Amino acid sequence: MIEIGQKHVSELVVTDAVTATALGSGDMPVLGTPAMMALMENAAMLAVRDSLPEGCTTVGGHIESSHLKPTKVGEKVEAVAEVVKVDGKKIFFKVAAYCGDALLGEGTHLRFVVDREKFMSRL
Repeated sequence: MIEIGQKHVSELVVTDAVTATALGSGDMPVLGTPAMMALMENAAMLAVRDSLPEGCTTVGGHIESSHLKPTKVGEKVEAVAEVVKVDGKKIFFKVAAYCGDALLGEGTHLRFVVDREKFMSRL
């Protein structure tokens, strides 16, 4: 059972592979916004993974976030996701990313609980 307040922290060290230049989202060697948001999604997925029925997972439905500060290669980034609402198969999260004490971005994320087999059969 998924409960309000469940949270998880995911980490990454900024490498050339996750820079805006490498991802095509910009032309400078700093953490790319898509990588920051993927880390937020990862934290949300992991926050509820162990609370799901057998055979189920979650998929992202919507994410919205600011990106307030650049982060250079070599720095560690942490993304925090916390469950703020559950409505049937919809799980709503508050997400944020940090480099040390500095807030890099914050926003909201929606994930849906899905049956893995049924979801994949639709492809």
